Amino acid sequence: MPTAADCLHGRIMKCLTFFLLLPETLKKSKKSVKHPGKLPVCYEIVTLSLKKKMAAELYPASTNTNLPHSNGTTVTAAKKSIVQVSRTVTPCTAAATQQNISNNNVETANWQSSHPTLRESTQDNTQKMSFLHYSIPSPSPSQYVLAVGSSVFCAMFYGDLAEGKSEINIPDVEPAAFLILLKYMYSDEIDLEADTVLATLYAAKKYIVPALAKACVTFLETSLEAKNACVLLSQSRLFEEPELTQRCWEVIDAQAELALRSEGFCEIDQQTLEIILTRETLNTKEAVVFEAVLNWAVAECKRQGLGITTRNKRSVLGKALYMVRIPSMSLEEFANGAAQSDILTLEETHNIFLWYTAANKPELEFPQVKRQGLTPQRCHRFQSSAYRSNQWRYRGRCDSIQFAVDKRIFIAGLGLYGSSGGKAEYSVKIELKRQGTTLAQNLTKFVSDGSSSTFSVWFEHPVQVEQDTFYTVSAVLDGNELSYFGQEGMTEVQCGKVTFQFQCSSDSTNGTGVQGGQIPELVFYA
Repeated sequence: MPTAADCLHGRIMKCLTFFLLLPETLKKSKKSVKHPGKLPVCYEIVTLSLKKKMAAELYPASTNTNLPHSNGTTVTAAKKSIVQVSRTVTPCTAAATQQNISNNNVETANWQSSHPTLRESTQDNTQKMSFLHYSIPSPSPSQYVLAVGSSVFCAMFYGDLAEGKSEINIPDVEPAAFLILLKYMYSDEIDLEADTVLATLYAAKKYIVPALAKACVTFLETSLEAKNACVLLSQSRLFEEPELTQRCWEVIDAQAELALRSEGFCEIDQQTLEIILTRETLNTKEAVVFEAVLNWAVAECKRQGLGITTRNKRSVLGKALYMVRIPSMSLEEFANGAAQSDILTLEETHNIFLWYTAANKPELEFPQVKRQGLTPQRCHRFQSSAYRSNQWRYRGRCDSIQFAVDKRIFIAGLGLYGSSGGKAEYSVKIELKRQGTTLAQNLTKFVSDGSSSTFSVWFEHPVQVEQDTFYTVSAVLDGNELSYFGQEGMTEVQCGKVTFQFQCSSDSTNGTGVQGGQIPELVFYA
């Protein structure tokens, strides 16, 4: 015979099973529609009756809900969609009335965080609060489901400070993000999209739903690239996610030029801008940094509704302008770039020219020390190199090898062997592919001095390489045919904190493989 507890659990799970069959409004999160000049619409959950029956209403905020806009205005909305539910009340136990939401007892009050799924929270806490029987054609959020999924909602509904109001406000959360939060609370399913993940992370942080927040951070880490790294850096600092912040810095440092020239860079806040400008390890020229700062100033003037004038650009930049290391540029870069911009005063331009050319250099407000950048690391896959008469020829054929790494890195270029018959110039095409898709390529030249040393050939920009995935690097050389070649190749190489694995590539038509041949080095940042 089933026990009373089994029956109770059965009724609860039957109740929650209903929400596994939600209509598309809750089963799929829709991309939020962006309206220029408007703040995101917020939600309210309104309880119309707290007796035996109640109605729940999920709708954009009424005219009584005012949200402050950054310029002092407010946003209101009044569209409604009403659903009816009947509520069966079970008396709350003493444990439910003793919820402590103070910062001194977070672990005790936030028991929801200790359960990986909502079903476990439900099974362990059925006696702590009332629950709902659903007898409606369309779903609605319930106090019970929200409370078992979030300690914030639990405190609002059942804690010592619960006000028992007939109206519960859910401010400053985007509709699409709140629907994702509800879907997770009802079904333990998480559907994230690039357009809504940041808003969803905000909602998960605000209502202390750690599993959903972790999923959002993981989603952001996997989608992180140069074009969104600066924006995510700003958000990761806001959400206090140190691991995401570190990942953003890795991308920004290694792919600094791409990151600073992205549209996302112009969207960051002033404080994040200043933090980036003080970064020693930005791996790019200072002329690129200066250009990015000017682009940010123009975008900030537009955000503040200011005219794009020299005075306004200097005003919005403030001290950030003097974080650009203009004297570390070459004289040619300064003359063709910063000196002809309208951002510097005539006195500043004059003094910088004197700093470049005069023996008695004037004092400058700009930092003069060049950024350190990143030091490239080299993975050498051969234990020795050799030369034998008529042994190895380039002949314009493809030398190729496959590799994989155990952590994310950035491939910057290749180290190649040169001529074994003296000084020679080579034309070379290098390429990086993943599953047949070309990620980067470069056509350039290098000069070898006749030694067995390797000579570096670079991609235009460092390329992000993910862990546990095989990539293919190739090189096609034209020049002096006879060259050095590697031997005693290794299938696995430990290089600092990164482990490389090598295997033969079907693209190789010139004899290069794991045991010997060409492409002796991979040049990377980690």
